[in-house]
Amino acid sequence: MSGESEIFEQLKNLAGLKTLILGVGQILKGDDGVGPILCQKLSGRISADIMEAGTVPENYIQPIIKQAPENLFVIDAIDFEAEPGTIKVFPAEQLSSAAFSTHTLSPRLFIDLIRRQLDVNVHLIGIQPANLEFGQPLSPPVSEALDILVGLFVKIFPPRRSAP
Repeated sequence: MSGESEIFEQLKNLAGLKTLILGVGQILKGDDGVGPILCQKLSGRISADIMEAGTVPENYIQPIIKQAPENLFVIDAIDFEAEPGTIKVFPAEQLSSAAFSTHTLSPRLFIDLIRRQLDVNVHLIGIQPANLEFGQPLSPPVSEALDILVGLFVKIFPPRRSAP
């Protein structure tokens, strides 16, 4: 698993910018549900906006454009041939047009469609899955990675304070 401090260093300079976290995945298919589950765990706990896209992120292109974030984090289970639970931040420029996500639309095409209409920094945060079996819960290594990401996002995007 990538080190928590390494990922924090990659992302901390994005604090304070209008940010949207998009969770992609199927919660009924084991580790594939890590994106939506992350959104559920972050709800009400951070200042960034959150959107659960399930298995059809392309249906959320217009809502993303309407929100006009400066930064977009796409969280997904991605097979990048690492140890299960490994977290990796992929800048959009590093993505090939080949699909390596568990979904039909390649992450690169999805990002390109958004960037045609919106000037946004996009970061794909991939978690290497261990189990994509239907009806299974998150595997222990992916569950641990999820907890790390929740902690990092809470640290980077603390809740807004309400006025006294």
